[in-house]
Amino acid sequence: MSPSQLPYPLFDADNHLYETKEALTQFLPDKYKKAIQYVEVDGRTKIAIQGQISEYIPNPTFDVVARPGAMEDYFKNGNPEGKSKREIFGKPIKSPPAFREPGPRLELMDELNIDRTLMFPTLASLVEERMRNDPELIHAVVHSLNQWLYENWSFNFKDRIFTVPVISLPIVDKAIEELEWCVERGAKAILVRPAPVPGYKGPRSFALPEFDPFWKRVVELDVLVTQHSSDSGYARYNQDWDGTGAEMLPFVTNAFRMVSEWRPIQDAVASWVCHGALFRFPELRIAVIENGASWLPHVLQTLTDVYKKAPEGFGMQDPVAAIKKSIHVSPFWEEDFSKLTALIGAERVLFGSDYPHPEGLAEPTTYISHIEHLPLEDQKLVMGGNMARLLKV
Repeated sequence: MSPSQLPYPLFDADNHLYETKEALTQFLPDKYKKAIQYVEVDGRTKIAIQGQISEYIPNPTFDVVARPGAMEDYFKNGNPEGKSKREIFGKPIKSPPAFREPGPRLELMDELNIDRTLMFPTLASLVEERMRNDPELIHAVVHSLNQWLYENWSFNFKDRIFTVPVISLPIVDKAIEELEWCVERGAKAILVRPAPVPGYKGPRSFALPEFDPFWKRVVELDVLVTQHSSDSGYARYNQDWDGTGAEMLPFVTNAFRMVSEWRPIQDAVASWVCHGALFRFPELRIAVIENGASWLPHVLQTLTDVYKKAPEGFGMQDPVAAIKKSIHVSPFWEEDFSKLTALIGAERVLFGSDYPHPEGLAEPTTYISHIEHLPLEDQKLVMGGNMARLLKV
């Protein structure tokens, strides 16, 4: 589809870069250098976090990667032959410069007819969970990564690529400091993991009052909060059922984990209202990315039932109304858009291609074919208008 054929500009809510080996360590203080190491295991490079080798991302160098959109048929037709993820991915490709650098990425975006995009890191999703015992280390590594993102991609590249820095919350003052550092350098959106916050007190919700100073500053700085799919630590609960102690391995089949795959985002969204942050800060703008939307009707119906029985648990304020006001959702292309827009309104739905990940679309513009039944004005909102409004660009 040529640019002249597109009925509206595309603002993709979910693009990814692939980090280089030094992304987590180049700016890391010397005392933390040994916390992250690359090691050779049977001729393959692996990442070790605090001495523990992780298989969470099979090739953490990203020198070769699965081809974009390799799983499209899997999501469309399922996997009747029971193929492994490696078989589904097929032959890997060498990472082109466009996956690593903003200049070549802009050229690729032009070829793909993507006008603007949020750009998320990839390797970052393993950091917080594997360092949950050391809050100081988490903050140090997150800042090192953000500094690398800023130096190599910037947080606003030519008003077209908006790279999203990570903010972790274990130590509130440090989280605020990181937030301000990023915004001063042009960040318009931040990534907060949809998971309990690790820390000296043990895990607890990001929506509890102890984190209010951070959310107050987010509102003051007028920043979009994104909650992108990540390792939320729920493997611990799966392990209790599986009888294992293995880390989360997203590319290894685990039927029980798949049954509860969206439980982290369900809990995260429920926490925003059950622990009150959305009532205390109704101005927050939140985008839920790469979590689909299949979980949303159940969450809203459950909250409706709970509110009916215990309105005092929400300070007598409607939790569903609060969610519909503040939270925006990026559905997967194979989901039912008519039901979703009827549920939360087209103004809360975001186009996200997950390019160039294998789980995403090989051609992001094909997303349009899945929403052509929507009114044109709704299509414009979904495919870019909503994201432009959220970032105020």
